[in-house]
Amino acid sequence: MNLPHLPALRRGKPYESLDKVDVLNHRTGEVMATVSQVNAGILRKDLARIGEAREALKKFTVAELIEISSKAGDLFLNGTLPFGNKGHEQTPDAYVETLSATSGLPHVMVRRNMAKIHFALTHVETIINGLTRGLPLEVIDRGYGEQSGAAVSYYATTNALGLIMPSNSPAVNSLWLPAIALKTPVIIKPGREEPWTPYRLIQAFIAAGAPPEAFGFYPTDHEGSGEVMKSCGRALIFGDANTVEQYRNSPKFSVHGPGFSKILIGDDEIENWRAHIDLIAASIADNGGRSCVNASAVVVPKYAAEIAEALAAKLGPIEPLPPTDENAKLSGFANVKMAAFIDAAIEEGLTVPGAADITAKYRSGPRKVEFDGGVYLRPTIVLCDSFAHTMANREYLCPYASVVQVPQNEMLGKIGPSLVVTAITKDPGFTEKLLESPLIERLNLGPISTMKISWDQPHEGNMFEFLYKRRSIERA
Repeated sequence: MNLPHLPALRRGKPYESLDKVDVLNHRTGEVMATVSQVNAGILRKDLARIGEAREALKKFTVAELIEISSKAGDLFLNGTLPFGNKGHEQTPDAYVETLSATSGLPHVMVRRNMAKIHFALTHVETIINGLTRGLPLEVIDRGYGEQSGAAVSYYATTNALGLIMPSNSPAVNSLWLPAIALKTPVIIKPGREEPWTPYRLIQAFIAAGAPPEAFGFYPTDHEGSGEVMKSCGRALIFGDANTVEQYRNSPKFSVHGPGFSKILIGDDEIENWRAHIDLIAASIADNGGRSCVNASAVVVPKYAAEIAEALAAKLGPIEPLPPTDENAKLSGFANVKMAAFIDAAIEEGLTVPGAADITAKYRSGPRKVEFDGGVYLRPTIVLCDSFAHTMANREYLCPYASVVQVPQNEMLGKIGPSLVVTAITKDPGFTEKLLESPLIERLNLGPISTMKISWDQPHEGNMFEFLYKRRSIERA
């Protein structure tokens, strides 16, 4: 059987290693493709020449690279692209089927993620304009120029952007896309179950006219990941709280861990809570609950029990459906041990007095279920009697949220760091305190889903300020 094989890409050129791993269908165990693995020595050798990749991108203007990015977006969404080094090609439908089979995401969610990536690529100019606050593009090309009548100069902080990618959601790749237009090569260590999206994006960029040497695709082990982080001047790293904490205080790394995103309802809006149940439920469960911007806590000044009941009644009955079903709302787990770990962690947390799984009575069976060969976790809404409870500020790779009753004047002192906060309030005093809080990365004022993303206002870090630094300049 002529299975697809994904090679490593060394400066854009395919490299087939003797060391390969199989990527399996999470339901059937069928081998979907083999993927070459490289070691840290190969990474060290290639990264020693990364300056050549940077020079290849510098031959283009930012405007030209924006146009290439836009073409790449259309090719990613609609094109038939090379798929490995065995003569295979991949249509958009084949990409959806393959990614769904190995990651557990149903087809409808894969397509939504594709649309997000397409939007990001076809709006790179808008994104860069937002990231740079309107900096003329030629300033990046020349290294100096004027902005708002003042002389400005910027220099690159790195010759390459390292990326230690996860497997949870393909749209996370949107975070690195502006790097190419900003003339920064990417060195990608893909997630084990999700090499497909970065590989397809690279092929789309190359087909659109980007220099192949600007892309490194290196499936590797823990040592290789460490080499990416050590040798690249800047790197994005994704992982759980323990994984990312050691890198959090280094300016070299942009850390993307759990989001602990939340919805807060103010005293002035709490009587209208029923009008917001659909929005809250979507914030918790959209994309299968796999995103760092999914709400994992709902904090209210009263009616916590009633709100938890309404959310449980809406989300609790959700069951797994076939991956091709347009109504599918749950994602399977490629790593079944992770599903078992999460289920056990929730059950253990519920043994601590003061928390109750309100969804339990709305489920027809256990939280962890097998369906059509796959393993799924059904939604869980936990009512906590205090924000100090162990289950009140947790995040899992499934639709999970706590509902906690906290007086409005105590909320900001208890919620902790939060990637996204949707604050449903019109109270000027509460709004002022929200705006002053250093704990909130992205603030939505009003009934806006935590899942709503504005690419020109990043919810976590500014790619331009990460890749470029301003210097003082005077010219005679």
